[in-house]
Amino acid sequence: MKTNNTFCEECRKNVSYTVKEKELEGEVKGVKYTYHGKEAHCDECDSEVYVAEIMDDNLKALYDVFRDKNEIVSLDIILNILKKYDIGKRPLSKLLGWGEHTYSRYCDGDMPTKQYSDELQKINENPIYYMNILDKNKDRLQSIKAFEKSKLATEKLINTDDDLDKKINLVSKYLVNKCGDITPLALQKALYYIQGFYYAFYEGFIFTEECEAWVHGPVYHDIYIKYKDYKFNPMDEVNCLDEDVFITSEKTIIDSVAKNICCYSGKILEQFTHSETPWLKARGDMNLYMSSNNIIQKNDIAEYFQQVKDKYNMINSNDIKAYTKKMFEQIA
Repeated sequence: MKTNNTFCEECRKNVSYTVKEKELEGEVKGVKYTYHGKEAHCDECDSEVYVAEIMDDNLKALYDVFRDKNEIVSLDIILNILKKYDIGKRPLSKLLGWGEHTYSRYCDGDMPTKQYSDELQKINENPIYYMNILDKNKDRLQSIKAFEKSKLATEKLINTDDDLDKKINLVSKYLVNKCGDITPLALQKALYYIQGFYYAFYEGFIFTEECEAWVHGPVYHDIYIKYKDYKFNPMDEVNCLDEDVFITSEKTIIDSVAKNICCYSGKILEQFTHSETPWLKARGDMNLYMSSNNIIQKNDIAEYFQQVKDKYNMINSNDIKAYTKKMFEQIA
């Protein structure tokens, strides 16, 4: 590939040069890494020559390898987050409680810490998680316009005109296939537990839909309508679902709930939820058999399941089993 001229130290003059691709080695934070880079060579004497653009490209390639090896968020993702959520560098820094110019430095190539990197990965993967941050910390933004622009962009990511693509429908479809003989009653409780435990572990909600406190426990109304014809019978398998629709954190919680909660019948899970604060609080003074569509507040779900996670010293999603085992012992 021919480019502009540059100065050759050997020839002592400006020369044309050819770019050659090769494996190079560089050092970042005291550790050496091999990366795929480029070298410019003089067309007259074939000695290596200096080209600023190529050196910049090599540095980026080296840092990309470092990011990959150390699971640090890529520069492309850092830049894409701004476009994805329609927010500026400084407002985003303030929203996250970072130094005002921190995000600008990351956009210029500075390497984020692992903690900040993980936060950015989570934000990039999960618009609902970002929306929670935006709502919670909007007072940190100097401009209400910045908040409204970002909220509008995020809502477009979360919501879709195609009802079949809503996350709650995709999760329901996945559980029907995964659990085999799941009933509508058990499905409703599984969705509720997925919502709660996802917040406990990742501080965000998977679904935007509200959960209602019905006689038989927590219910998502649209899912009830979708599967009501099955009544108390197991549901048929549906067409295969591409599991790539779920990010890693979502699938981790969904699979754990499928394994550790869907093993119980819908009636057993109904009894679980009847003893839990979110459903009880939403029902208030109503008797057990009184119909209601009172909303189970997301804040109550979040608070309760965070407390459960702390009480049972849950380190990962597999620890959900300890909670369901204890709940079953209490009603047995």
